[in-house]
Amino acid sequence: MSRTRSTTLYKNPFSKQYWKDAAAELKDPRMLVITALMVALRIALKPLAIPLGPQLSIQTAALATALGCMIYGPVMAIPAAIISDTVGFMIFPTGDYFLPFVLTEIASSMAYALCLYRAKPSTTRVMLSRFIICFFVNMVLQQAIFAWQYTYMGNPEKAKDAILGTFATVRVFKNLCMFPIESVVITLFLKALIPVTRRAKLTFADTTNMVFSTKRVVALVLMFALGVGTAAGYLSYLYSPKYKERSRSADYTTEQRVQANKEMAEYVLSVTDDWDEEKVFCVVDSAYRGVRDKTTDYTISVYILDEAEFAKNQAADKDYNEDTIWGYSKSKPKKDSSLIKVGEFTVVKNEKTGEMSDFELTVVE
Repeated sequence: MSRTRSTTLYKNPFSKQYWKDAAAELKDPRMLVITALMVALRIALKPLAIPLGPQLSIQTAALATALGCMIYGPVMAIPAAIISDTVGFMIFPTGDYFLPFVLTEIASSMAYALCLYRAKPSTTRVMLSRFIICFFVNMVLQQAIFAWQYTYMGNPEKAKDAILGTFATVRVFKNLCMFPIESVVITLFLKALIPVTRRAKLTFADTTNMVFSTKRVVALVLMFALGVGTAAGYLSYLYSPKYKERSRSADYTTEQRVQANKEMAEYVLSVTDDWDEEKVFCVVDSAYRGVRDKTTDYTISVYILDEAEFAKNQAADKDYNEDTIWGYSKSKPKKDSSLIKVGEFTVVKNEKTGEMSDFELTVVE
């Protein structure tokens, strides 16, 4: 038989009893059934959306998520999120599966649960949950996981674009547009269903505070303004001359430097036979690409190896080897007596296709 559920309401989730009540939902057979039904509904609604405009739509699964988390709370929300995300992807796959994305589903569910479970539902609480999801889950956590995925797949340039590029810009504006709309829609949805959940003894508060009073409208506007201000600051930096004039190679990791330097050495040896008899190293001096550009303008220095000096340096430093040189940035070769600069070249690379063009070589005598 189902246990007697506590009907206590809490002003905030920062109490021991709140978490005891949330954990107790795991032992309630009736609540387990309700959770299973809500998870099934979330999965069924995943491919369905209410279109509002280009790239803008209300995901109907969010309505089921908000309702479910309000009923079963933050402890049950975690396994529910993992199951709905994993099974949902298996039934309705979109792109490549990358396990860390389940963290966004968990974080979104926790935001709804912490704001709505065992609380007097209000427009402010719904707005707060959507604010957390739009600006911290969608625009911070999800972007970081996208970058993680691209890095894991060996595409560091795309990873950088996920954080600073067009991809990120679109997501910023999408969330800015959807935040107030989704706040209103979810508030109206929950207000309509809470009387039903109260009669079923799944929730225990009325909808008295679920109105858009002047105070709440002001709060919505202020939170929206905060988001706009954050996005404006981000975009002003992204499109500032200072950012555009900054070489992307300045932010390369060691792995990215090695990859870029080796790629350019392979390329220059394929288009010229000037140093066929030498051990050639290349170092990327600069890599300029605008936010929306598909091509990068590279400047590269070409060096040949002085075998005798290289042997001396190896004897002096047991960690010094060719991999050390491949990881050099612009200033490092000047301090390495093993390297002799023999030329430099510029080239334009299409980062999408990998095609090189506008190659210009200057040989240093």
